[in-house]
Amino acid sequence: MAGRENLVLLATGGTGGHVFPAEALAATLIRRGVKLALVTDRRGHAYGGALRNLEVHQIQAAPMAGRKFFRLAKAACVLACGFLQAIRLLRRLKPAVVIGFGGYAPVPAMLAAKCLGIPTILHEQNAILGRANHLLAPLVTTLAMSFNATGNLRPADALKVLVTGNPVRQAFYEVREKPYPAPLSDGPFAVLVLGGSQGASVFARIVPKALVALDDTARPRLRVSQQCRPEDLNAVRGAYEAAGIAAEVASFFEDVPARLSTAHLVISRAGASTVAELTTAGRPAILVPYPSATDDHQMANARALDEAGGAWLMPESCFTPEALAARIESFLGLPVILNKAAASAKALGQGIAAERLADAVMELLADSNGHNGGAQRRNPNAREVAA
Repeated sequence: MAGRENLVLLATGGTGGHVFPAEALAATLIRRGVKLALVTDRRGHAYGGALRNLEVHQIQAAPMAGRKFFRLAKAACVLACGFLQAIRLLRRLKPAVVIGFGGYAPVPAMLAAKCLGIPTILHEQNAILGRANHLLAPLVTTLAMSFNATGNLRPADALKVLVTGNPVRQAFYEVREKPYPAPLSDGPFAVLVLGGSQGASVFARIVPKALVALDDTARPRLRVSQQCRPEDLNAVRGAYEAAGIAAEVASFFEDVPARLSTAHLVISRAGASTVAELTTAGRPAILVPYPSATDDHQMANARALDEAGGAWLMPESCFTPEALAARIESFLGLPVILNKAAASAKALGQGIAAERLADAVMELLADSNGHNGGAQRRNPNAREVAA
């Protein structure tokens, strides 16, 4: 099926973990002169960054989750309708390559691409292959992975794995170029606490109590930036003020890359985008996986970084004020621990993830045009088979 003007179709949903790598790849492909379009479900709107000006198409999609018959039947009907919509859309757009970014939203488009013989790339952000990606993996041309070893991967599918890393926004690559601000034994100590709707509540309960429990010599050194739910702002802010701890508390930080560049320690959940940003920037972290994440994928993400020496995994069941305070006291007493962790995190990170993924796209574009010239080929050393 001949592509129209080498169009590349990005298929993603509306959640940040899937949108951010799509946005990072889009920016890279636009710089290479590739024409792009975006297909999403009803959640996809008001995209920013490189996705803001793309032509957007919405098709129906729904997760095949739960055990209730009527819910599953309804989801199957929605997916069937989405598949037919995707067939019509792809026949009209004639994309040369379709790229999916996980979750259920890209499923109809990826199935349609398979039926129409269009080359496909499926990107997995986590250390465990998601359910939708597990379903689609046998059908796609290339599996782009964020981790060298990805769980829930069939042996046959491992043969088409390309380890690219998880693309992040350009601002995080700029942080990578800056050295880690090694803390001094008696200097300021910057703590960045990040948590979205699924993470901020536990951090609001635990982190202030842990930092307030530090001794009189440690508390004045702290410089805290903490993300909270709106309903927790006053309580968290009040706890820091009462203890004389310098803190900025907000429900959302627009300048996370800038804060990350000066942070000595990050405390956060272990979502795919967060882990990618930490390893790209090369910043040490205490990771508290969200215990209800699908297939416990945040635990796998955190464990991969912990085992590499770039972070400390603290399951939520062990994330107490006492345990956190003890951990931070050890960092304050021996800051070289953080220096080593920062280096390990950076070594694990893929500083050129977006470029590697873009190279894979360009290779498929070249193949779809029936020649190898004129396209930028990927680094032959980039391909690795997941264990």
